[in-house]
Amino acid sequence: MNKFFSYFIAALSLLTVTISAHAQLRIEISGIGTNQIPISVASFADEGLFKQSPSAIIKADLQRSGLFNVIGSPGEVSETALIQYSQWKTKGADALVLGRVTRLADGRYELRYRLLDTVRATELSAFILTVQPQSMRFAAHRIADDIYEKLTGVRGAFTARIAYVVKSESEYRLEIADSDGENPIAVTRSNEPLISPVWSPDGGKLAYVSFENKKKPVVYVQDLASSKRTLLAEFKGSNSAPAWSPDGTKLALALSRDGLTQIFTINADGSNLKKLTSSSGIDTEPRYSPDGEWIYFTSDRSGGPQIYKISIEGGEARRVTFNGTYNISPRVSPDGKMLAYISRRDGRFQLFSLDLSNSQELRLSDSSPDESPSFAPNGKYIMYATVSGGRGTLAVVSTDGRSKYTLTSKAANIREPTWGPFAN
Repeated sequence: MNKFFSYFIAALSLLTVTISAHAQLRIEISGIGTNQIPISVASFADEGLFKQSPSAIIKADLQRSGLFNVIGSPGEVSETALIQYSQWKTKGADALVLGRVTRLADGRYELRYRLLDTVRATELSAFILTVQPQSMRFAAHRIADDIYEKLTGVRGAFTARIAYVVKSESEYRLEIADSDGENPIAVTRSNEPLISPVWSPDGGKLAYVSFENKKKPVVYVQDLASSKRTLLAEFKGSNSAPAWSPDGTKLALALSRDGLTQIFTINADGSNLKKLTSSSGIDTEPRYSPDGEWIYFTSDRSGGPQIYKISIEGGEARRVTFNGTYNISPRVSPDGKMLAYISRRDGRFQLFSLDLSNSQELRLSDSSPDESPSFAPNGKYIMYATVSGGRGTLAVVSTDGRSKYTLTSKAANIREPTWGPFAN
């Protein structure tokens, strides 16, 4: 077996424990950012109507980001309360979050929210959300997104969903969940491996690779609203590594239909297959650049696996990574300025990033083996799969390497994470 693929086969062997129908993920924060913003989140008036209160979800989101120091426990404070800004400033809070939950006659709930700047004694944001009971968690995440954006200037991504693969003794499951691992839903199940899930740009579909054919891997696209799945690629040989174009009209694939694995593009409806690379090595793991003009991919054409990029019009590929002898799994940040990838250094497979403007490299993880990096839609965090306590877990690190947390389950191995786009 070519050494290029040995790492991925080894990773699959990690998925070997029995899990419950939907294993809830537990968050462990192991690192926080510098210059945290001190903020107090009051309990929302009448939020006891819910088992998990909106204010608790908001606090957890902010703490997990590493950018906020959630201080104090002010108890219940209505959004209509008269605020003495100086008192909150004295308590050390630069910002204060208030709210109220009201049950409406039609069974829906009204969620009122305010964000106050205690230093300048001003209101930074306020709005009202009307939601069904099952959407209360999403509403709380949306408020956390607003807080994050108003206080950092960067759009929050707490409402974005994640997808990942879980393995039981006899079943693989592709699941989607909230960004904090709650509300897991099985998208598809199989007795054979499922790998390489990737979200469509609109968040409505997942493309993934299935081995249920047993003879060869094939690529499916599954519509999340209808649960309908479409066979996209079942060509001769291996069909793998799907990646959506930024506009959602095409996918890049790694196919071995002509012999060695090379990069192809195909329309989202399965038409117009085009070959993009023709090398004497193995070209795989394609990823579009955010502007749709380039495809980054992994190739061993130089002797060992390295990351290259090629124009979508074809032509000569350009090598991107030069540090280390083994670099795989390229992922480009949403702004196109950073590349995340897995590099083998001193026998350890770890997450690295590369500034594409100056080639400055940064190691982002202390774990090993790491795999499958995926940027949050705001580009400030990277989720990846790793191993902790002999079990596959998901980890998240900020792009500066300071904020870190893991999502684990006592009864599950979890791999192949992918972060979805911003929620509408």
